[in-house]
Amino acid sequence: METVEAIPQYNLTQDQEKKLILREYRSLLRSLKPKLKSGDKDKPDDKELVRRAFEIAAEAHKTMRRKSGEPYILHPLAVARICVEEIGLGVRSTICALLHDTVEDTDVTLDDVEKTFGVEIARIVDGLTKISNVIDVNASQQAENFKKILLTLTDDPRVILIKLADRLHNMRTLDSMKREKQLKISSETVYVYAPLAHRMGLYNIKTELEDLAMKYLEPEEYKELARKLSETKRERSRYINEFIKPLKDKLDKGDFDFEIYGRPKSIHSIWNKMRKKGVTFEEVYDLFAIRVILNSSPEKEKEDCWKVYSMITDEYTPSPERLRDWLSNPKSNGYEALHTTVMGPQGKWVEVQIRTKRMNEIAEKGLAAHWKYKEGANDESRFDKWFQQIREVLHTQDNDSVDFLQDFKTSFLTEEIYVYTPKGDVKMLPVGSSALDFAFSIHSAVGVQCIGAKVNHKLVPLGHKLHSGDQIEIITSSKQRPTEDWLNFVVTAKAKSKIKDALKEEKRRIADEGKYLVQRKLENFGAVYNQHNIDILTGYYKLGSSLDLFYQVAVKNIDLHELKEFHLLGDRLEPPKPMKPATEVRIDFSSPVGKKDAELIIFGESSDKIVYTLANCCKPIPGDDVFGFVTTGKGLTIHRTNCPNAAKLLSNFGHRVVKTKWAKNKEISFLTGVQIVGMDDVGVVNKITNLISGEMRLNINAITIEAKEGVFEGNIKIYVHDKEELDELVHRLKQLSGIQTVDRFDTENV
Repeated sequence: METVEAIPQYNLTQDQEKKLILREYRSLLRSLKPKLKSGDKDKPDDKELVRRAFEIAAEAHKTMRRKSGEPYILHPLAVARICVEEIGLGVRSTICALLHDTVEDTDVTLDDVEKTFGVEIARIVDGLTKISNVIDVNASQQAENFKKILLTLTDDPRVILIKLADRLHNMRTLDSMKREKQLKISSETVYVYAPLAHRMGLYNIKTELEDLAMKYLEPEEYKELARKLSETKRERSRYINEFIKPLKDKLDKGDFDFEIYGRPKSIHSIWNKMRKKGVTFEEVYDLFAIRVILNSSPEKEKEDCWKVYSMITDEYTPSPERLRDWLSNPKSNGYEALHTTVMGPQGKWVEVQIRTKRMNEIAEKGLAAHWKYKEGANDESRFDKWFQQIREVLHTQDNDSVDFLQDFKTSFLTEEIYVYTPKGDVKMLPVGSSALDFAFSIHSAVGVQCIGAKVNHKLVPLGHKLHSGDQIEIITSSKQRPTEDWLNFVVTAKAKSKIKDALKEEKRRIADEGKYLVQRKLENFGAVYNQHNIDILTGYYKLGSSLDLFYQVAVKNIDLHELKEFHLLGDRLEPPKPMKPATEVRIDFSSPVGKKDAELIIFGESSDKIVYTLANCCKPIPGDDVFGFVTTGKGLTIHRTNCPNAAKLLSNFGHRVVKTKWAKNKEISFLTGVQIVGMDDVGVVNKITNLISGEMRLNINAITIEAKEGVFEGNIKIYVHDKEELDELVHRLKQLSGIQTVDRFDTENV
């Protein structure tokens, strides 16, 4: 859908703006037309209700403008159109979309909404108001807010669908935002909203969100891939036509009512594949997928899909491990299809997706279409089961859990596997679940006492990863106690939450012994056992609570003989004076006065003024796109914006992110690394070291080269002044004969 923000004209007169707003409103009504119902004498008709919502929103937002300069009302209108045209929602959702920012940003109250439109719409608008505060506050409050949203989501999933439409429109119009805002919003999008869209079955929206986020987070790679895709478009079209032709003939002869076409993969998914498999664009074989959409009657759907699969695999050889059967076992978001990868002409692998019109609508409109087809179905929807699992976790989760968002992601936003109990009941678990996750999914008591499992009748340890189709029997013992290690074996939120509860209980039991030891030691020393003295000890050992102090004493990590170094004032303890720390400049991020200064930190020349460390996870060097992150205890840490941890930091702790940039300084060198792969040839090491040390005069910190079967792989750690110098080095290394790839290190290996 073209959104109005794509129109680059913000010098419109009032009359022109009014016309533009009315045009958008009429377009919305046209899209909504098939769903508008007439009212009766007691109830206004749908068109009247939508008009009322539009008028309230237009009036409430009349003085507001978006960052790009256009009237704010165009945003709710665009969100409503996405809800109707791209998600397939109806009248009530349209009203909520039009009103979604009114309660938070204007004088309109929830009571006003309830009086005009009723309880249901007021509840959804309330959910949308709560949701908008989620990612802008401190982490624990954020986890709390996210829980509120999920409770609303399980109560009425339209909240999340409208929020996804809102996020999609914001991403489509992100150009007018400042760079740091673009990074923050894009990171949240990749971290929470794209997985949520995927889980709600909105594949088109998920794909667009990921592509748009990549456009801002990885602008160079995005442009490069877009260029390559556009250059190879004609060649791909030719290949698709060649691949489809024999299949079309077979399907025509088989008397099927069908559509068959090639669909390009998204830029983000191609880039992901290149990173995960370490291949170049030219080596990614599935740049597109072939889709076969059948028009079948409900009772013949499965049969027809398998018939078409049989015809395709008669024509082209399939890869047996690449068959995905979501006909027999649909995903919990309702997705049904048959995917196979076959060897096409010119020795290229091609993915083929087979589904019916009904399945295709569910694939594109997700939850909204799923409900439409669910009417009259008697089996419990997988969505309903999914919501039930979320409810269960929400009600047992700790209130202060900052890990909540991460747990939610791994438990509920990933693909799932299907496993069986010994009696043959099916359980859905996230990909990556272990035997221990399965035990907790049966019952907390079973999980806590689990000592092992039998998977397909073979004994396996607790951390054994499960696969679809496994049958699992859990072995328990009443003597079993959970340990800290268990948290590494599980991915589901329920298992993590229950293990943490059990560990806390165990910790309290052990801490009671420590409490007795501390009390005795303090009294022997002549100090009173009171809260003040316990706080002094807890602070001195940098622990989070008195429980931690007692526990560390009980497990002998703290030696209470050190008490003799403390000073005694009456019966009160005073900690020993610490050594004078090195001088450092502290930046107060809480004070509004210095806000402007805190936003821009220049590295290099002013490095003596501000204490900072370079993150080990991504090893930034001058010239990299970076951001500062305020860590507790360590001050400012500098990360690259494409660091593996960036999405989590930017989306979870936005308030601790500081805008940063480098100053030119050729005095300081930074350690980085390159990985070189090439043909094992006489003198290759000499050529490389000559270039680095001799020609470019760079210092080598370490070099390891391994050769195997005619190919060598070298890892070189070097000191460079900035990214330009590193880019120059990579470019010149690639020019050397026999060198295949040169890549920068992205890990702690440096």
